[in-house]
Amino acid sequence: MTRARMPRPHEVAAARKDPRLLRALSERDLDPAWRTRGLCQSVDPETFFPAPSEPADAAVALCRTCDVQGSCLAWALDVGDCHGVWGATTPRERRAMLVAWRAEAPAVEAPATETLAGVNVFRVLEQVGAGSR
Repeated sequence: MTRARMPRPHEVAAARKDPRLLRALSERDLDPAWRTRGLCQSVDPETFFPAPSEPADAAVALCRTCDVQGSCLAWALDVGDCHGVWGATTPRERRAMLVAWRAEAPAVEAPATETLAGVNVFRVLEQVGAGSR
């Protein structure tokens, strides 16, 4: 398995203007039941997870006609899913969109004193992160 490269700045700039991303931003959190209405419900799931050497054209074409395309893509970007076809995008396209998506997400900062069962969560996370470097 090869490691995916980071998207280049021009790819991220193009992703910011992509109508699929703009639709996902506008439909974010609008419809929690989007999965039940997706066209993918009537197709073999393998269609949306082609092998690396196989084209994803059939899945992308089906997704382009789906009413919940924006919500689907928003979900994939929220969870950072990088496999398969989601919201009429391939993993490579979503990597660039993900950079733009995260820049659009509101920064949520929790207070440094937040604790979980008396343990400073942020201090534990710092220690775990420091151990992996």
